[in-house]
Amino acid sequence: MKTNNGGARSVAHVSPRQQLKVQRESGKPLASDALPLPVGLTNKIFMVLFFSASYYLMRRWRDKIRTSTPLHMLNLGEIAALILQVASFIYLIGFFGIDYVQNYINKSSDGPWDLDDVRQNIPAKCQAADETTRIPRPAVQLRGKSLGDNADADIASAVSDGTVPSYSLEGELGDCARAASIRRQAVELTTGRSLDGLPLTGIDYASILGQCCEMVVGYVQIPVGVAGPLLLDGFEFTVPMATTEGCLVASTNRGCKAIYQSGGATSVLLKEGMTRAPVVRFATAKRAAELKFYLEDETNFETLAVIFNRTSRFARLQDIFCVLAGRNAYLRFTSSTGDAMGMNMISKGVQNVLSYIQHLFPDMESISVSGNFCADKKATAVNWVEGRGKSVVCEAVLKGEIVSKVLKTSVSALVELNMVKNLAGSALAGALGGFNAHASNIVSAIFIATGQDPAQNVESSHCITMMEAVNGGQDLHVSVTMPSIEVGTIGGGTQLASQAACLNLLGVKGANLESPGMNSQTLARIVAGSVLAGEISLMSALAAGQLVRSHMKYNRSNQNVAASVEMEVRAKNKVV
Repeated sequence: MKTNNGGARSVAHVSPRQQLKVQRESGKPLASDALPLPVGLTNKIFMVLFFSASYYLMRRWRDKIRTSTPLHMLNLGEIAALILQVASFIYLIGFFGIDYVQNYINKSSDGPWDLDDVRQNIPAKCQAADETTRIPRPAVQLRGKSLGDNADADIASAVSDGTVPSYSLEGELGDCARAASIRRQAVELTTGRSLDGLPLTGIDYASILGQCCEMVVGYVQIPVGVAGPLLLDGFEFTVPMATTEGCLVASTNRGCKAIYQSGGATSVLLKEGMTRAPVVRFATAKRAAELKFYLEDETNFETLAVIFNRTSRFARLQDIFCVLAGRNAYLRFTSSTGDAMGMNMISKGVQNVLSYIQHLFPDMESISVSGNFCADKKATAVNWVEGRGKSVVCEAVLKGEIVSKVLKTSVSALVELNMVKNLAGSALAGALGGFNAHASNIVSAIFIATGQDPAQNVESSHCITMMEAVNGGQDLHVSVTMPSIEVGTIGGGTQLASQAACLNLLGVKGANLESPGMNSQTLARIVAGSVLAGEISLMSALAAGQLVRSHMKYNRSNQNVAASVEMEVRAKNKVV
């Protein structure tokens, strides 16, 4: 927790009594709601009963000891006192333990958001609107019969002219593959252009629905190659890479070979934590500063962490970093997210915390759950410095003879090129996290192959490549430092068959049941190790003047352009 020791704080630590008041005002159920009398009066009654019964029994047992009367011989009054003592004890233990038990059983599992929890944070008018969306819509009729009973061509025509909404096909037909086929026909009718080259069969459309894509009409084929083995941290990995750039996989494979023959690479996970930064607004900058001081009080952080952590078995709040822009406050939450990339998980926790803070700061206006200080899918200084997702450093020492035989260059040439290109050249360009040769090439290829969010390649490719001569200038120490690799092995595109197969090839498919979070950490290390291999190979090709020759050999199209044009004309004629 970042703490600011300067400046007066006008918001004090929230006491348990205040927290209880906030919970009551928020309408959340309390343990004491089950009691027939006010909790204060009930507590006093049972405390008096417990100590009175205990005092009476102690007095009676003292008299029995003096008169040598057996203690187990009880009269009616002693039996009644014993019953009262036991009952009072059970009540006191049960009451003070019920909150703990209730919190434990209320912890939700990971996955889709718990709608009941989310609904507690939605204003009443929004809840009413949400309930109206649950009212079943009447089935779509076409030509006097249910939509599914019509021919595909008739449905496609209706979609094309707007009679039937395209987005409703999956729900109305109950067949995702048929819906995609009909929508595809409708698009061809509407645009007058053919989609013959876009594959339709061979994919499970049901696995896409509601998770990966909407308005589906097919899928794009991207070749998947493998590089390796990548010897990383004593383990060998065969790395899948989905790309249409010739020479990329071959180049990365050469880098893996150089690493392998030099004894392998080593990686270190420096930091882990997904971020989400909502923006809130106050009437004055002074009030915004009061919220900042409140969040920077470590005692308040403990309370907020409990509220945040209740939303998931794996989400654990690590930090809240608050900055101001006038009367706007940006709250950057950082949390662990297990094996998931975790954007949904952390967003749910953030929403719950904001609802709690709203009662303490009723004049606070929530502008957006994301205020771009996260920062997601953007090249930003905050990610470059503070990190986001997994922060990894990966290194290897390449033997001089390997640099010469495998990479066809020299240690001194690589060191000089790295300084002039990756460091000085990137600085002149005003690069932000781009002090490397082509980290994004490797990151994008692995992201697409393993079902990651391709757009997060922007910050995940933040990388600085360092090369230094060691061992008297004979060998090369090379490293990549990547502060914001955002990956997961569950959720999103990772559950699609092709992407799951690639994760399985790496040994990180799904969640790690024995050590939650380990699979996603391993995947981040593999990404960094693969980037290291790619940097080594490309830099060597540049130093040796091989880049142009390699791309002319592997990345030039030899297809007959005229034949391609002829096929295009035929496709258009077919549609017409």
